[in-house]
Amino acid sequence: MTATEARPAEETTNRPIKVRQAPLPERVLQPMGQMALLAVVVLWSAVRHPRGYWSDVRDQMFNALKLCWIPLTVSTVAFGFGAPGLQGGNIYLLFGIPERLGSFFVMASVREFAPWINAMIVAGVVGAAMTADLGARRIREEIDAMEVLGIDPIRDLIVPRVVGVMLITGLLDLVSLSFGVIGGYLASVPVLGASTGAFMSNFYANATLPDLWGSVLKTTMFGLIIGVVCCYKGLTAKGGPIGVGRAVNQAVVISFAMIYITNFLFTAILLGLNPDMQVYK
Repeated sequence: MTATEARPAEETTNRPIKVRQAPLPERVLQPMGQMALLAVVVLWSAVRHPRGYWSDVRDQMFNALKLCWIPLTVSTVAFGFGAPGLQGGNIYLLFGIPERLGSFFVMASVREFAPWINAMIVAGVVGAAMTADLGARRIREEIDAMEVLGIDPIRDLIVPRVVGVMLITGLLDLVSLSFGVIGGYLASVPVLGASTGAFMSNFYANATLPDLWGSVLKTTMFGLIIGVVCCYKGLTAKGGPIGVGRAVNQAVVISFAMIYITNFLFTAILLGLNPDMQVYK
């Protein structure tokens, strides 16, 4: 009798099976390609047949606004007052020009932190909720049932969510810009002693139209990224409730990373095409 034959049956049959994982580049690039394909399919469906989903888009926008406007206003005012407001204002105060904080807020609030805070809140609140909802539908096999019945889940579930999040993120940017400037005003005028007229005149003297439309366009792109990533992770969720929680975590993290990359590229291109934006008056 050989050594293999002498082993108990349990030892030979219960041996753990090693599952071969795909290489890291494949595990990263394949989901990215599928997300890009989902974005193309969603936008093509929305543009090719621009009817029948706007009531759902309205509901998605209303729910996003209801969930996000309080944390958005509080965060932008607090951040504008604290980081660029007090910290930047103290530097200007050393040179006796605290009213110049108005020009600084064109760069700090309009271009950078207000769109960034807006996207972080939408991704963390609305994006996580979308991923959880679609993931729950997937593990309950509701999406499979829709496909069996001949209903396109992309058209009925994904298009309204992506379009709604994209539009409301761009519109919420106007709210975040306003309250971010209010935070800087509170730091500059009541705390540091600048005059209201000087703060506002410096702000409007340096604000340009590319600053405004660039900020809104950038956050609209952020909304598209959030919608596509979170819907993709919800559609591909598996493994029961634990898998849904894992999908929510991955969706938020991937959205944050893609927002950082997009923000850097968009701002670099915008400043390169509009060099006058870098000249402060």
